[in-house]
Amino acid sequence: MIGQLHSSRVFSTEGVSEMGDESVEVFSPEFWQAFAPEMVLVIGLALVFIIPNLGNSKFRIPLTKVRVPWFLGGRRFKFTGSPAIPGMLATATLFTALGMMIIETIDGDMASTTVTSGDIVLLQIDNFSRFFEIVFLAAVLLASMASLDRIPAHTFSGKKSLDEMYDNRRQADFYILMLTTALGMSTVALAQDLFVLFIGLELASLATYVLVGFHKESKSGAESGVKYFIVGSVASGIGLYGLSLLYLEFGSLQLATLAANWDDGSILGTIALGLVLVGFGFKVSAAPFHFAAPDAYAGANSPVAGVLATASKAMGMIGLIRVLLVVALPDSETDGSAVWLYTLATLSVVTMTWGNLAALGSTNPKRMLAYSSVAHAGYMMAALTAVGAWKWGEVDAPIEYAEAIVAAVLFHLFVLVAFKLGAFLVLGLLEMEGGASRLSALSGLARRDPLIGTAMFIFMLALAGVPPLAGFMSKFLVVAGIVSASVGELSTNGTISFSDIHWIWWLALAMFLNSAISVFYYLRIGVVMFLDVPEEGRRKPLPHGASIRMAIWICLVATIILGLSGDTLIDMCYRAAESLNLA
Repeated sequence: MIGQLHSSRVFSTEGVSEMGDESVEVFSPEFWQAFAPEMVLVIGLALVFIIPNLGNSKFRIPLTKVRVPWFLGGRRFKFTGSPAIPGMLATATLFTALGMMIIETIDGDMASTTVTSGDIVLLQIDNFSRFFEIVFLAAVLLASMASLDRIPAHTFSGKKSLDEMYDNRRQADFYILMLTTALGMSTVALAQDLFVLFIGLELASLATYVLVGFHKESKSGAESGVKYFIVGSVASGIGLYGLSLLYLEFGSLQLATLAANWDDGSILGTIALGLVLVGFGFKVSAAPFHFAAPDAYAGANSPVAGVLATASKAMGMIGLIRVLLVVALPDSETDGSAVWLYTLATLSVVTMTWGNLAALGSTNPKRMLAYSSVAHAGYMMAALTAVGAWKWGEVDAPIEYAEAIVAAVLFHLFVLVAFKLGAFLVLGLLEMEGGASRLSALSGLARRDPLIGTAMFIFMLALAGVPPLAGFMSKFLVVAGIVSASVGELSTNGTISFSDIHWIWWLALAMFLNSAISVFYYLRIGVVMFLDVPEEGRRKPLPHGASIRMAIWICLVATIILGLSGDTLIDMCYRAAESLNLA
């Protein structure tokens, strides 16, 4: 039926096969070599499945008394049966894959590799995709390290409590889900076909739905898991329906084919695009698709909530960038696609304002950080609007202006892993002694543990955009990029009148005002930690937790260093932005 409907319309596929420096066939020897880091994730996932189940089981050959060792099941071997094995395997797997990607990318000489199946382009390795994979694996690795203490494996002999037995029994389940999340996110970063992108998105989403409701024995965990699953499933269903309409309109879901033929499409393509963006809007927690985020963050354990606030948001931004900036970016010669420009500008202001105002009245630290994530989504959407205004021809500026804005968004997504995830890990440390669902749980934290209290305060300052921390640098780059695009090359004339400045300048002003609003609820955390008296029953030192503390220190060092000297990271962001080929 779809083929018959397309018989009257033929679209060009020019440029589809010229997307990379090297093209390899899927599952060829070159494919395995290029995708070595991803294969490490797959192998690690298989090992987490197999090793904890190794035992002395045997099966009997039918009609005989001969028993052959099977090794899967039975009484577990002492070494492989330890409940600590899955966590160590998962953490080592993520560390190895992340290290391989950083070594490949950091020198800037990485060649682009395109994976094809016949004439269909499936995946592409370039600076852009590798950058996002590094963001994903860094976030999941830090969360896995923290979870070694947040959901500890109790290896001591003797009688265990019900909670300790719960923790031991679900070690493998938790880390399988974490690795599945990382693998799905990597697929999204590499995808050059919207259907492949959707598969990766759902692979990661299904794992995160379970992770949010992982502590199903608690009321908040079960409730948040169900809410997140229902809302996410609806958003995914709408997005999948949009993909079907895109295929109906263009006969392909290849990004290059859609981009080449977008201007020749009808209103059906625009409707389909809007439906697809619903799924991505849910992932970035953009208004009005953000309602499930606060409940999900509040019910999930803090390391998982940190992954949702950083890696999951970056995954949604990939979708927005791929669809809005690669496929449907307004062209200077046509007005048909520009409807999204004004829509995105409006949604960005609503999202950042709604998120900050809601955070002002929140007394739950995790819900406050959730609404903060909503506001940050608005900041990044404002940046994408500025790129669209440049492409549409409303701004007279060279391509370097647009690439600088995209690089600023990528920098912001990366440093969020440092201070946003770090803040959630501090809350995870508090959860180890009884919960962090009230602002009063942070009372007197600086007295109980001065180092952790100081780290949390620095994370809050970074989120507020206080110099010289990484949060200030990321916000400064985004605002400066928007302002530069609004002025364009008018600055070369010597004098600029306010009427000559493009309207996207107001987006930068909205971002500045919302950042000022956010300072109140971020500094409120500092007041509670340093000036309030600890709660009754929470006046002892915090739990030790070597792994979670190490993850917090890594986040703290990155927050400071990337604010003072982030040149290497900024160069990576620029190379990733250039690989998008926005011109």
